[in-house]
Amino acid sequence: MRVSVYITPKAGVLDPQGQAVLGSLHSLGYTEVADVRIGKYIVLELEGADPAQVEARVQEMCSRLLANPIIEDFRFEAGS
Repeated sequence: MRVSVYITPKAGVLDPQGQAVLGSLHSLGYTEVADVRIGKYIVLELEGADPAQVEARVQEMCSRLLANPIIEDFRFEAGS
């Protein structure tokens, strides 16, 4: 089973990389861009995964390793 994980900085957490991209976009003339947040996209391929257990297992993976729960939010989508 394929799972897509999206990790982004929590609201209110400084995002220096996003601010650098925002500044660059503005300097290139894209002044309509109001904010930029840079995150991570991770694709997991789970073997022999029981669909009923996938959510709990991926939640645990994200909380323990893939995301920093203090400064990052995450969400995921399980596919086939």
